[in-house]
Amino acid sequence: MSFLSVSRLAPKLLASKNAAYILVAARNASASTTNLRDVLADLIPKEQSRIKNFKQQYGKTNIGQITVDMVYGGMRGMKGLVYETSVLDPEEGIRFRGYSIPECQQLLPKAPGGEEPLPEGLFWLLVTGQVPTEEQVNWVSKDAAITALNSESSFARAYSEGVHKSKYWEFVYEDSMDLIAKLPCIAAKIYRNLYREGSSIGAIDSNLDWSHNFTNMLGYSDQQFTELMRLYLTIHSDHEGGNVSAHTSHLVGSALSDPYLSFSAAMNGLAGPLHGLANQEVLVWLTALQKELGGEVSDERMRDYIWNTLKSGRVVPGYGHAVLRKTDPRYTCQREFALKHLPSDPMFKLVAQLYKIVPNVLLEQGKAKNPWPNVDAHSGVLLQYYGMTEMNYYTVLFGVSRALGVLSQLIWSRALGFPLERPKSMSTDGLMTLVGAKSG
Repeated sequence: MSFLSVSRLAPKLLASKNAAYILVAARNASASTTNLRDVLADLIPKEQSRIKNFKQQYGKTNIGQITVDMVYGGMRGMKGLVYETSVLDPEEGIRFRGYSIPECQQLLPKAPGGEEPLPEGLFWLLVTGQVPTEEQVNWVSKDAAITALNSESSFARAYSEGVHKSKYWEFVYEDSMDLIAKLPCIAAKIYRNLYREGSSIGAIDSNLDWSHNFTNMLGYSDQQFTELMRLYLTIHSDHEGGNVSAHTSHLVGSALSDPYLSFSAAMNGLAGPLHGLANQEVLVWLTALQKELGGEVSDERMRDYIWNTLKSGRVVPGYGHAVLRKTDPRYTCQREFALKHLPSDPMFKLVAQLYKIVPNVLLEQGKAKNPWPNVDAHSGVLLQYYGMTEMNYYTVLFGVSRALGVLSQLIWSRALGFPLERPKSMSTDGLMTLVGAKSG
């Protein structure tokens, strides 16, 4: 997308908090260079210098207090690491390098005839902070198709050969590009082996984008499903650095483990039911609700069912978030997709009805800090509509998407020389002594 194209969007964007940042970033995009590595090679020294100066001036500045509750509460709210690619705001939701999801949907290049952003464009944005041109996104798509053939960690090999630490990022970049290229092939083969009797995934077409190749390998030919996959892989890519998968990859990578090991660790975290299995839990709950209440039900019966769920000590899955205090914008963009493409689908109508009722019930109950729906309240319903009913596979899709975010950050972690992560731990007795409490 040219700067002229961005300028035409300016009146709408100027109303946003981040409009100035958007226009500056777009203006500075290296539109003449399609090679992502070359763009990074230009950006990294500038960012290294900027951070060095910042640390020299403000390195001893206090940025917050730590309470005993934080230490016992999973470090919630503790400012403890630098994560460049995205920031989660409690009111606005996720911003990718400063851009909201609606802004990304407007600004990022799309497939010919498509309406949803290409995940390759988001990856370019996450890595560089710049809105890419169509040519730059096409370069990423073709590079992914080609590098899917590589099979060895460039970083691990270079490290064993004694490469200078200033060059670490270059090999982490190569590994990251290789891994992003391989993941759709691996994920599609898993799907085919489990659910399609081991049938072939076919060949990669270098003329197609990343998502299109992925849906072809999965065996889906519906162009709307491919559009959904472009949206899904974009919005699930990153959610700042404190979530389990992002933090795990950051932690393991800080030991100079190669990107394959770091990403594998992230996926082990994503497999946990408190992180990557939520959309399956939503679908199970929705199916049970449909079975008990039947077809279309009144708002009053729905409200009674929700209250009975809460009074039995259970939660309404898909509602609430550890950080967000408004409707998750990832939910909103999926809702808009459904309104456009499947407005009469019974399961979507059920989800839409819940959206009207659940927040008010949760507010009335008075326990929820955030009564609004999150991304998981919607994603499974969309996948099921297009025939992907194998719920146990949804976390694999999540993992393919999350690679874009965690690997982007891993490149910058090595480029900026981030050290081994080693927080101080304390025993309960030690904490009691620290705060002057009496043990026992």
